[in-house]
Amino acid sequence: MTPHASGQRGLPEHLPDPLPIDVVDNHVHLDITREGDEPFDVADAIKQARAVGVTRLVQVGCDLDGIAFTMDAIERHPELVGGIALHPNEVPRLAAAGTLETAYATVERHAAHDRVRVIGETGLDYFRTGPEGVPVQQDGFRWHIDLAKRLGKALQIHDRDAHDDVLRILEEEGAPEHTVLHCFSGDLAMARVCVERGYYLSFAGTVTFKNARDLRDALTAIPLERVLVETDAPYLAPAPHRGATNASFLVPVTIRAMAGVLNIDVPSLCRAVSENSERVYGPWSAERVGQTA
Repeated sequence: MTPHASGQRGLPEHLPDPLPIDVVDNHVHLDITREGDEPFDVADAIKQARAVGVTRLVQVGCDLDGIAFTMDAIERHPELVGGIALHPNEVPRLAAAGTLETAYATVERHAAHDRVRVIGETGLDYFRTGPEGVPVQQDGFRWHIDLAKRLGKALQIHDRDAHDDVLRILEEEGAPEHTVLHCFSGDLAMARVCVERGYYLSFAGTVTFKNARDLRDALTAIPLERVLVETDAPYLAPAPHRGATNASFLVPVTIRAMAGVLNIDVPSLCRAVSENSERVYGPWSAERVGQTA
């Protein structure tokens, strides 16, 4: 196994064993660096992910700087497709500064790019935004839903402490054909509602945490054709690396844990994740997958 470069908090010295079938990291922030970390080199991050069978990544930019990074990265790296939006915590900040409409125009302009496959992450976050920011945050969520539908893009949803309102607004607005709850954090009952509505649920390293029994129960209620996996890197590294800087090469740890919860073999889960990802986001490129070194 290959040693990992230093400079990131708590990352293992060696890569996990490769997956038997290549998969997609459904949500990663290569533009974000946790305090005290060295920035990841994008090419190195992709190379290390590919070494363990994570051959395709959805790079998500959710503020104006992140969007600019994402647009550059998807042009340079065929392993990436892009997701862009204004994060629900970003919307009230921009509204207070009087620049929200200009920011929306930037999102819409870049969202037409062929390799931008996702509008997101958008949604609601009642953990960091207080009650005074809720109305504009909800308006922002509705704006992004409409954009995804107008452009025929997938929608990735951020939902923190806002389950009921997220589900209500999706129902009121009408969800896009491909709607993904990124880093799903709901319970069994919410998972069943999402399945009934045809949403996709993406699981991060949180599903491996000891205190995440409700999340594992939710996973068991989801048909394989609706399951995705992600890192949300640099956050939410899976156990036993919880608290470390996360990276796409740790996806195999989460996949193997999920397969155990579902009582299925790892190749079956990998195959489902790969097929689901291309159903939601489309192909990365005809000549790329599994071939670059």
